[in-house]
Amino acid sequence: MKKSIIFIFLTLSFFCITGCGKKQLKEKGEEEQINDFSHETFEPTIIDIHSNTRPYAVVINNSLPAIKVQTGLSDAYLIYEFPVEGGISRSLALYKDKMTAKIGTVRSARHNFLDYVLENDAIFVHYGWSYHAENQIPELGIDNINGLYDSPFWRENPEKLASEHTAYTSLEKCEQLAKKKNYRLETDKKIPFQYASQEIFLSSDSVVAKEVQIPYSNSYQVKFVYDDMEKKYTRYVNGKEHQDYFTKDVFTAKNILVVKIDYAFTSDGYYLELANLGKGTGYYITNGNAKEITWEKNRRNNQTVYQYLDGSSLELNDGNTYVMFQPKTRKLSFK
Repeated sequence: MKKSIIFIFLTLSFFCITGCGKKQLKEKGEEEQINDFSHETFEPTIIDIHSNTRPYAVVINNSLPAIKVQTGLSDAYLIYEFPVEGGISRSLALYKDKMTAKIGTVRSARHNFLDYVLENDAIFVHYGWSYHAENQIPELGIDNINGLYDSPFWRENPEKLASEHTAYTSLEKCEQLAKKKNYRLETDKKIPFQYASQEIFLSSDSVVAKEVQIPYSNSYQVKFVYDDMEKKYTRYVNGKEHQDYFTKDVFTAKNILVVKIDYAFTSDGYYLELANLGKGTGYYITNGNAKEITWEKNRRNNQTVYQYLDGSSLELNDGNTYVMFQPKTRKLSFK
Protein backbone atom coordinates (compact mmCIF):
# COMPACT_ATOMS: atom_id res chain seq x y z
CA MET A 1 0.00 0.00 0.00
CA LYS A 2 2.79 2.39 0.98
CA LYS A 3 4.63 1.54 -2.23
CA SER A 4 1.48 2.35 -4.27
CA ILE A 5 1.05 5.71 -2.54
CA ILE A 6 4.70 6.59 -3.07
CA PHE A 7 4.42 5.62 -6.76
CA ILE A 8 1.31 7.76 -7.28
CA PHE A 9 2.95 10.72 -5.50
CA LEU A 10 6.10 10.46 -7.61
CA THR A 11 4.06 10.16 -10.81
CA LEU A 12 1.95 13.26 -9.99
CA SER A 13 5.09 15.19 -9.07
CA PHE A 14 6.70 14.26 -12.38
CA PHE A 15 3.69 15.47 -14.40
CA CYS A 16 3.43 18.65 -12.34
CA ILE A 17 7.09 19.47 -12.81
CA THR A 18 7.15 18.75 -16.54
CA GLY A 19 3.73 20.36 -17.13
CA CYS A 20 4.63 23.48 -15.16
CA GLY A 21 7.95 23.63 -16.97
CA LYS A 22 6.22 23.49 -20.35
CA LYS A 23 3.77 26.20 -19.28
CA GLN A 24 6.59 28.46 -18.11
CA LEU A 25 8.50 27.81 -21.30
CA LYS A 26 5.43 28.62 -23.40
CA GLU A 27 4.80 31.82 -21.50
CA LYS A 28 8.41 32.81 -21.94
CA GLY A 29 8.19 32.10 -25.66
CA GLU A 30 5.04 34.19 -25.97
CA GLU A 31 6.71 37.02 -24.09
CA GLU A 32 9.68 36.95 -26.46
CA GLN A 33 7.33 37.03 -29.44
CA ILE A 34 5.57 40.12 -28.10
CA ASN A 35 8.93 41.79 -27.52
CA ASP A 36 9.90 40.99 -31.09
CA PHE A 37 6.76 42.78 -32.33
CA SER A 38 7.70 45.84 -30.31
CA HIS A 39 10.80 46.25 -32.49
CA GLU A 40 8.83 46.53 -35.72
CA THR A 41 9.54 49.76 -37.59
CA PHE A 42 6.73 51.91 -38.99
CA GLU A 43 6.66 52.41 -42.75
CA PRO A 44 4.46 55.18 -44.20
CA THR A 45 2.26 54.21 -47.13
CA ILE A 46 2.21 57.63 -48.84
CA ILE A 47 5.83 57.27 -49.94
CA ASP A 48 8.63 54.70 -49.95
CA ILE A 49 11.12 56.32 -47.56
CA HIS A 50 13.83 53.88 -48.67
CA SER A 51 13.51 54.70 -52.36
CA ASN A 52 16.36 56.66 -53.95
CA THR A 53 14.31 57.68 -56.99
CA ARG A 54 14.39 61.40 -57.74
CA PRO A 55 10.99 63.07 -57.44
CA TYR A 56 9.36 65.25 -60.07
CA ALA A 57 8.16 68.72 -59.08
CA VAL A 58 5.34 69.92 -61.36
CA VAL A 59 4.03 73.50 -61.44
CA ILE A 60 0.22 73.40 -61.19
CA ASN A 61 -2.00 76.17 -62.54
CA ASN A 62 -4.32 77.63 -59.87
CA SER A 63 -5.79 80.39 -62.03
CA LEU A 64 -9.51 80.52 -61.32
CA PRO A 65 -10.57 79.25 -64.78
CA ALA A 66 -8.06 76.39 -64.50
CA ILE A 67 -9.02 75.20 -61.01
CA LYS A 68 -11.95 73.21 -62.35
CA VAL A 69 -9.88 71.29 -64.95
CA GLN A 70 -7.08 70.17 -62.65
CA THR A 71 -6.14 66.51 -62.43
CA GLY A 72 -3.57 64.12 -60.95
CA LEU A 73 -3.00 65.96 -57.66
CA SER A 74 -4.16 63.04 -55.52
CA ASP A 75 -0.97 61.15 -56.44
CA ALA A 76 1.29 63.90 -55.10
CA TYR A 77 2.71 63.13 -51.65
CA LEU A 78 3.62 66.79 -51.09
CA ILE A 79 2.15 70.01 -52.53
CA TYR A 80 3.56 73.47 -51.91
CA GLU A 81 1.20 76.37 -52.57
CA PHE A 82 2.67 79.85 -53.16
CA PRO A 83 1.11 83.27 -53.61
CA VAL A 84 1.82 84.75 -57.04
CA GLU A 85 0.95 87.93 -58.86
CA GLY A 86 -2.72 88.71 -59.41
CA GLY A 87 -3.86 87.66 -55.94
CA ILE A 88 -3.95 83.93 -56.71
CA SER A 89 -1.64 81.01 -55.97
CA ARG A 90 0.36 78.47 -57.90
CA SER A 91 1.30 75.00 -56.66
CA LEU A 92 4.35 72.78 -56.87
CA ALA A 93 3.27 69.12 -56.72
CA LEU A 94 5.87 66.47 -55.78
CA TYR A 95 5.63 62.92 -57.16
CA LYS A 96 7.89 59.99 -56.35
CA ASP A 97 7.74 56.42 -57.71
CA LYS A 98 4.51 57.22 -59.54
CA MET A 99 3.49 56.94 -63.19
CA THR A 100 0.49 59.27 -63.07
CA ALA A 101 -1.04 59.29 -66.53
CA LYS A 102 -2.32 62.87 -66.54
CA ILE A 103 -1.26 65.88 -64.44
CA GLY A 104 -2.32 69.44 -64.97
CA THR A 105 -2.88 71.91 -65.96
CA VAL A 106 0.82 72.82 -65.99
CA ARG A 107 1.89 76.44 -65.82
CA SER A 108 5.03 78.57 -65.77
CA ALA A 109 7.78 78.73 -63.17
CA ARG A 110 8.48 81.43 -60.60
CA HIS A 111 11.94 81.86 -59.10
CA ASN A 112 10.89 81.19 -55.49
CA PHE A 113 9.65 77.74 -56.51
CA LEU A 114 13.24 76.79 -57.27
CA ASP A 115 14.15 76.77 -53.58
CA TYR A 116 11.81 73.82 -53.02
CA VAL A 117 12.87 72.04 -56.19
CA LEU A 118 16.40 72.20 -54.75
CA GLU A 119 15.23 71.23 -51.27
CA ASN A 120 13.78 68.01 -52.70
CA ASP A 121 16.48 67.42 -55.36
CA ALA A 122 13.64 67.14 -57.88
CA ILE A 123 13.42 67.23 -61.65
CA PHE A 124 11.49 70.43 -62.37
CA VAL A 125 8.50 70.28 -64.74
CA HIS A 126 6.90 73.52 -65.93
CA TYR A 127 5.45 75.23 -69.02
CA GLY A 128 7.23 78.55 -69.43
CA TRP A 129 8.89 80.77 -66.86
CA SER A 130 9.33 84.27 -65.55
CA TYR A 131 12.60 85.78 -66.73
CA HIS A 132 13.88 85.55 -63.12
CA ALA A 133 13.32 81.77 -63.15
CA GLU A 134 14.70 81.52 -66.69
CA ASN A 135 17.98 83.08 -65.58
CA GLN A 136 18.25 81.20 -62.29
CA ILE A 137 17.45 77.65 -63.42
CA PRO A 138 20.74 77.19 -65.32
CA GLU A 139 22.69 79.15 -62.68
CA LEU A 140 21.44 76.76 -59.98
CA GLY A 141 22.00 73.66 -62.11
CA ILE A 142 18.37 72.55 -61.94
CA ASP A 143 17.32 69.71 -64.26
CA ASN A 144 14.14 70.94 -65.88
CA ILE A 145 11.51 69.96 -68.44
CA ASN A 146 9.93 73.02 -70.05
CA GLY A 147 6.84 72.96 -72.23
CA LEU A 148 8.21 75.81 -74.34
CA TYR A 149 10.86 73.46 -75.75
CA ASP A 150 10.19 69.91 -74.57
CA SER A 151 7.73 67.31 -75.78
CA PRO A 152 6.03 65.59 -72.78
CA PHE A 153 3.00 67.90 -72.91
CA TRP A 154 -0.29 68.02 -74.76
CA ARG A 155 -3.33 70.26 -74.69
CA GLU A 156 -6.93 69.42 -73.83
CA ASN A 157 -9.65 72.03 -73.70
CA PRO A 158 -13.04 70.53 -72.75
CA GLU A 159 -14.17 73.79 -71.11
CA LYS A 160 -13.08 76.12 -73.95
CA LEU A 161 -10.53 77.94 -71.81
CA ALA A 162 -7.72 80.21 -72.93
CA SER A 163 -4.81 78.13 -74.23
CA GLU A 164 -2.52 78.92 -71.26
CA HIS A 165 -4.87 76.87 -69.07
CA THR A 166 -4.85 73.69 -71.19
CA ALA A 167 -1.41 71.99 -70.88
CA TYR A 168 -1.13 68.51 -69.34
CA THR A 169 1.74 66.09 -68.85
CA SER A 170 2.33 62.53 -67.64
CA LEU A 171 5.10 61.17 -65.45
CA GLU A 172 5.85 58.43 -67.94
CA LYS A 173 6.51 61.01 -70.67
CA CYS A 174 8.58 63.09 -68.26
CA GLU A 175 10.70 60.10 -67.32
CA GLN A 176 11.29 59.18 -70.97
CA LEU A 177 12.55 62.69 -71.67
CA ALA A 178 14.63 62.81 -68.48
CA LYS A 179 16.44 59.69 -69.67
CA LYS A 180 17.05 61.25 -73.10
CA LYS A 181 18.47 64.35 -71.45
CA ASN A 182 20.72 62.13 -69.30
CA TYR A 183 19.29 63.59 -66.12
CA ARG A 184 20.22 61.83 -62.93
CA LEU A 185 17.28 59.60 -61.93
CA GLU A 186 18.46 58.76 -58.41
CA THR A 187 19.09 60.88 -55.33
CA ASP A 188 20.84 60.52 -52.00
CA LYS A 189 18.75 63.35 -50.52
CA LYS A 190 16.06 62.32 -48.09
CA ILE A 191 12.59 63.83 -48.19
CA PRO A 192 12.31 66.98 -46.04
CA PHE A 193 9.86 65.48 -43.53
CA GLN A 194 9.79 62.59 -41.10
CA TYR A 195 6.68 60.51 -40.46
CA ALA A 196 5.51 59.62 -36.96
CA SER A 197 5.65 56.00 -35.78
CA GLN A 198 2.03 56.19 -34.67
CA GLU A 199 -0.98 58.40 -35.39
CA ILE A 200 -0.58 61.96 -34.14
CA PHE A 201 -3.51 63.60 -32.37
CA LEU A 202 -2.54 67.12 -31.35
CA SER A 203 -3.80 67.99 -27.88
CA SER A 204 -1.35 69.90 -25.70
CA ASP A 205 -1.32 73.61 -26.58
CA SER A 206 -3.34 72.99 -29.75
CA VAL A 207 -6.51 74.61 -31.03
CA VAL A 208 -9.56 73.04 -32.63
CA ALA A 209 -9.23 73.13 -36.41
CA LYS A 210 -12.21 71.35 -37.94
CA GLU A 211 -12.35 74.12 -40.54
CA VAL A 212 -9.26 76.01 -41.72
CA GLN A 213 -9.59 79.23 -43.73
CA ILE A 214 -6.46 80.25 -45.69
CA PRO A 215 -7.20 83.31 -47.83
CA TYR A 216 -4.60 84.52 -50.33
CA SER A 217 -6.64 87.52 -51.49
CA ASN A 218 -10.25 88.68 -51.56
CA SER A 219 -10.74 86.77 -54.81
CA TYR A 220 -8.85 83.56 -53.98
CA GLN A 221 -9.58 81.72 -50.74
CA VAL A 222 -8.68 78.18 -49.75
CA LYS A 223 -10.52 76.24 -47.08
CA PHE A 224 -9.97 72.76 -45.59
CA VAL A 225 -12.81 70.99 -43.76
CA TYR A 226 -12.11 67.97 -41.54
CA ASP A 227 -13.95 64.70 -42.08
CA ASP A 228 -14.08 62.80 -38.75
CA MET A 229 -14.80 59.48 -40.45
CA GLU A 230 -12.02 59.66 -43.05
CA LYS A 231 -9.61 61.55 -40.74
CA LYS A 232 -8.72 63.82 -43.66
CA TYR A 233 -9.40 67.38 -44.75
CA THR A 234 -11.47 68.10 -47.85
CA ARG A 235 -10.12 71.03 -49.85
CA TYR A 236 -12.31 73.92 -51.06
CA VAL A 237 -11.50 76.87 -53.32
CA ASN A 238 -13.77 79.90 -53.12
CA GLY A 239 -16.40 77.87 -51.30
CA LYS A 240 -16.54 74.96 -53.76
CA GLU A 241 -15.18 71.45 -53.27
CA HIS A 242 -11.91 71.14 -55.16
CA GLN A 243 -12.06 68.02 -57.26
CA ASP A 244 -10.27 66.22 -60.07
CA TYR A 245 -11.94 67.16 -63.36
CA PHE A 246 -11.56 63.73 -64.91
CA THR A 247 -11.94 61.32 -61.97
CA LYS A 248 -14.31 63.55 -59.94
CA ASP A 249 -12.39 62.61 -56.77
CA VAL A 250 -12.28 65.39 -54.20
CA PHE A 251 -8.79 66.56 -53.26
CA THR A 252 -7.94 65.92 -49.61
CA ALA A 253 -5.10 66.46 -47.16
CA LYS A 254 -3.90 64.52 -44.14
CA ASN A 255 -1.35 67.12 -43.09
CA ILE A 256 -1.49 70.89 -43.60
CA LEU A 257 1.38 73.22 -42.79
CA VAL A 258 0.73 76.95 -42.94
CA VAL A 259 3.95 78.93 -43.37
CA LYS A 260 3.45 82.64 -42.69
CA ILE A 261 5.68 84.85 -44.87
CA ASP A 262 6.22 88.43 -45.95
CA TYR A 263 6.64 89.37 -49.57
CA ALA A 264 7.61 92.31 -51.75
CA PHE A 265 7.64 92.90 -55.50
CA THR A 266 10.61 92.27 -57.75
CA SER A 267 12.40 95.26 -59.28
CA ASP A 268 10.11 95.19 -62.30
CA GLY A 269 7.14 95.69 -59.97
CA TYR A 270 5.32 92.62 -61.32
CA TYR A 271 6.44 89.32 -59.77
CA LEU A 272 6.45 88.51 -56.06
CA GLU A 273 9.64 88.14 -54.03
CA LEU A 274 8.75 85.80 -51.18
CA ALA A 275 10.64 86.18 -47.89
CA ASN A 276 10.99 82.42 -47.50
CA LEU A 277 14.61 82.40 -46.31
CA GLY A 278 15.30 82.96 -42.63
CA LYS A 279 12.94 82.14 -39.78
CA GLY A 280 9.23 82.39 -39.16
CA THR A 281 6.16 80.84 -37.61
CA GLY A 282 3.15 78.89 -38.76
CA TYR A 283 0.88 75.99 -37.84
CA TYR A 284 0.80 72.24 -38.23
CA ILE A 285 -2.76 70.99 -38.75
CA THR A 286 -3.90 67.37 -38.63
CA ASN A 287 -6.79 65.29 -37.29
CA GLY A 288 -8.95 68.29 -36.43
CA ASN A 289 -6.41 70.31 -34.43
CA ALA A 290 -3.70 72.88 -35.10
CA LYS A 291 -0.48 73.60 -33.22
CA GLU A 292 1.90 76.52 -33.64
CA ILE A 293 5.30 75.76 -35.17
CA THR A 294 8.45 77.53 -36.31
CA TRP A 295 10.22 77.18 -39.65
CA GLU A 296 13.80 77.94 -40.66
CA LYS A 297 15.46 77.82 -44.08
CA ASN A 298 18.93 79.37 -44.27
CA ARG A 299 19.91 78.73 -47.89
CA ARG A 300 18.04 78.06 -51.09
CA ASN A 301 19.13 74.42 -51.34
CA ASN A 302 18.80 73.70 -47.60
CA GLN A 303 15.84 71.73 -46.38
CA THR A 304 13.43 73.69 -44.22
CA VAL A 305 13.48 72.77 -40.52
CA TYR A 306 10.05 72.68 -38.89
CA GLN A 307 9.73 72.52 -35.10
CA TYR A 308 7.20 72.99 -32.35
CA LEU A 309 7.63 76.02 -30.11
CA ASP A 310 9.38 73.91 -27.46
CA GLY A 311 12.09 73.01 -29.98
CA SER A 312 10.95 69.42 -30.60
CA SER A 313 10.98 68.19 -34.20
CA LEU A 314 7.83 68.09 -36.27
CA GLU A 315 6.73 64.70 -37.59
CA LEU A 316 3.86 64.12 -40.00
CA ASN A 317 1.02 61.64 -40.06
CA ASP A 318 1.06 59.10 -42.86
CA GLY A 319 -0.73 60.78 -45.77
CA ASN A 320 -0.38 63.59 -48.28
CA THR A 321 0.75 67.03 -47.18
CA TYR A 322 -0.02 70.60 -48.25
CA VAL A 323 2.46 73.33 -47.34
CA MET A 324 0.59 76.62 -47.66
CA PHE A 325 2.73 79.76 -47.90
CA GLN A 326 0.34 82.44 -46.72
CA PRO A 327 1.13 86.18 -46.66
CA LYS A 328 1.27 87.63 -43.16
CA THR A 329 -1.16 90.31 -44.33
CA ARG A 330 -3.87 87.66 -44.61
CA LYS A 331 -5.63 86.14 -41.61
CA LEU A 332 -5.50 82.42 -40.89
CA SER A 333 -8.59 81.25 -39.02
CA PHE A 334 -9.79 78.03 -37.38
CA LYS A 335 -13.23 76.77 -36.38
